[in-house]
Amino acid sequence: MKKVLIMIALCVPMVGYSDETCMSPYMAKIVGQEDFVYVWTLGVEGLGDEQDKLVTVDVNPMHEAYGEVINSLSVGGRNEAHHSGFTDDRRYLWASGLDTSRIFIFDVATDPAKPRLHKVIENFVSKSGGVVGPHTSYALPGRMMLTGLSNNKDHGGKTALVEYTNGGDYIATHWMPSEGALNGAVKSGKYADGYGYDLRAFPRRNVMVTSSFTGWNNYMMNLGAMMASPEAMAQFGNTVVIWDLHARTPKKILDVPGAPLEIRCAWGAKNNYCFTTTALTSEIWLIYEDDKTEWHAKKVADIGDASKIPLPVDISISADDNLLWVDTWNDGTVRLFDISNPHAPEQISEKKIGEQLNMVSQSWDGKRVYFTSSLLANWDKVESSGADLQYFKLYDFDGEKLTHKLTIDFVAQKLGYPHQMRFGAYSLYGLSAPVRITSRAGASD
Repeated sequence: MKKVLIMIALCVPMVGYSDETCMSPYMAKIVGQEDFVYVWTLGVEGLGDEQDKLVTVDVNPMHEAYGEVINSLSVGGRNEAHHSGFTDDRRYLWASGLDTSRIFIFDVATDPAKPRLHKVIENFVSKSGGVVGPHTSYALPGRMMLTGLSNNKDHGGKTALVEYTNGGDYIATHWMPSEGALNGAVKSGKYADGYGYDLRAFPRRNVMVTSSFTGWNNYMMNLGAMMASPEAMAQFGNTVVIWDLHARTPKKILDVPGAPLEIRCAWGAKNNYCFTTTALTSEIWLIYEDDKTEWHAKKVADIGDASKIPLPVDISISADDNLLWVDTWNDGTVRLFDISNPHAPEQISEKKIGEQLNMVSQSWDGKRVYFTSSLLANWDKVESSGADLQYFKLYDFDGEKLTHKLTIDFVAQKLGYPHQMRFGAYSLYGLSAPVRITSRAGASD
């Protein structure tokens, strides 16, 4: 562990080091079984204390509390809890609210089983120069890069990247390139919308990749009302941007029509490509570098039947770059694609997980896959015909099929609506589990 931390301090990229396969390459990875999953959860009126909270689930089968919620830390109010991310040293977990733009920094190192609220950033909008809706919190060496979804002028989709120190001090704002303000970027197609959503870094290529979604006006609107409004439906992003990682400057704008969401990049030393999916058109797109070091974007596969609006949301790429999990929210289904040829993905299986489905996280060894259900407070389904609606689920994966292991009903436990998941482990901090550990046969270890 000491060696790992030294490498991080020296800013040496460690490709493949993360707690699950889609995190920052600057982070140390969990080797073997994770102990906890931290679930960033939306507070809901009429459920429990109605506040956003960080919920800790014990997921180590050798623990007495396996499959149970062992801690719940409320943060006050409802902020549209959405995404979260660790600092590079993994001592702190940043979690933000898309509505209030508040950022909550949790200490997960002092006691990994019971995170503590370390700091709250209340002035994100003013410090950043008007950015609204912090979304992705992405670890860089000693810093956090946050993507915004909106702005405080018109609450539309034009936004920026915002850079902080690990300690929560503001550094700089980097505006997304848009028409009339390309900021040095080359416009390769029709669009330069200035929208933002997700972020991934490719250290060995000196590249950052960002995607685009929609602004506060849309994501805080009732889903049915938004879909019935032609004006609202026209306000979605259509771009992926290639950035210079070190200079923090945009280099090239790629057309990816239909609201490209999560960016997931390959881990192989010679695999210079990433995937994204389009929420509005249900497509998989490949973002790739050619032999001349030019970056391109092209559609490579369809996801289900677009006419039925499956609405692809989260995706996860396997550690060997051969598989891609794709969640579709509206039909509650996960699809698995063979991406061994990234230019021609093939669906090899699908499974219904619940009434709706959002986030997917897989362990680094590929043996466990986790799912949560909530998308946005005003978009989530409010009635269920007997099926699972708001849940945390764990499945084992043997390389071919998913086998259900446990479910936690977040509504029944009055916790709220579960969204982003992040993994935790005692071993990351040189700690031993301070709880009685038993074998699955019941004998004490």
